[in-house]
Amino acid sequence: MTDTAAADRVLRQAVESGAVPGVVAMAGNAAGLLYQGAFGTRGLADATPMSLDTVFAIFSMTKAITSVAAMQLVEAGRLTLDGPLGAWCPHLAAPQVLEGFDAEGRPKLRPAKRAVTLRHLLTHTAGFSYNMWNPDIGRYMQVMEMPTARSGKLAVLNMPLVFDPGERWQYGINTDWVGQVVEAVRGAPLPAVFAEHVLGPLGLADTGFVPGPAQQARRAGMHQRGTDGALTPMAWPVNATPEFFGGGGGLFSTGPDYLRFTRMLLGGGALDGARVLRPETVALMGENHIGALEMEPMPTAVPSMSNNFTPFPTVPKNWGLGFMRNTQDLPGGRAAGSLAWAGLGNLYFWVDPARDVSGVLLTQVLPFGDPAVLALLAAFEAAIYAG
Repeated sequence: MTDTAAADRVLRQAVESGAVPGVVAMAGNAAGLLYQGAFGTRGLADATPMSLDTVFAIFSMTKAITSVAAMQLVEAGRLTLDGPLGAWCPHLAAPQVLEGFDAEGRPKLRPAKRAVTLRHLLTHTAGFSYNMWNPDIGRYMQVMEMPTARSGKLAVLNMPLVFDPGERWQYGINTDWVGQVVEAVRGAPLPAVFAEHVLGPLGLADTGFVPGPAQQARRAGMHQRGTDGALTPMAWPVNATPEFFGGGGGLFSTGPDYLRFTRMLLGGGALDGARVLRPETVALMGENHIGALEMEPMPTAVPSMSNNFTPFPTVPKNWGLGFMRNTQDLPGGRAAGSLAWAGLGNLYFWVDPARDVSGVLLTQVLPFGDPAVLALLAAFEAAIYAG
């Protein structure tokens, strides 16, 4: 397994063609490293060569780490997947469903048929959505003069649902709420919880919500792809003092750190002698938890932030506890039942327990679902599985 020369070639070609300014990609198995590569520069405005220790805003790749932190509490008997969460977060006990807008443009809300559970949140079936993929939520935020997600203000979380819990799949702010539940149960802020229970034990020293001076000096630059295909550098400042740290998307990390996290999952919850989850918990997280429901397409409502996104459009996908699952083998790639997700800045990972391989590909390009980066991901994955 793994054609190193082919992996080098596809990553180098992506840089030389101008598809990306720079990229870090890695792959491993439970035992160790299979591949690592860094090509290009840290950004169009930074000629520093891309290096393996370059720090990236990983956006929604944070969700998997938050999901692990929640499942540690399930293991400990301090949370259940289907029990009420209102004692920890009252908003989840009696949520409201957005049914549209009246003649004056005001939101029409009704009580949800049931409370939101941890299983709903971890599988994106609670009814929460993101304005990037749901225009009704975008309109609600505008009418109610709500702050944007990047503001770091708690008011961002006080959203209505767009359907009753458990009745559909739609990507949304669910894992930010998981983070709030974890904080409430632990009685500690999410950065401290992560440091003590996940990042510290796994040795992920370059992963955190606020990069320190050493990490900040190694940050990759963010870029916006225009409608003409050209990339432009853009600022992406760190909010060091938000009202809450987002379990759904706030972390910074590196390729080596995140690969260690995925290798822990391949190892049944343990890595290099440090155990963060039991094997049976990791196996549970990898099962389908949405029954006959399927992951739905994600049509963009904010084209500057996301393209239309439907991964592997011919393959049905469902959802585990924190991860997308492909239900069929991908030709030349991951097996059925592999776990995966992504980050807004076109960062992607997969974990394939059946074939004992995981991969990570990191860029800093908006909008999400960039066709050039998705083509690069597919070519990189094929090289990892070649032979």
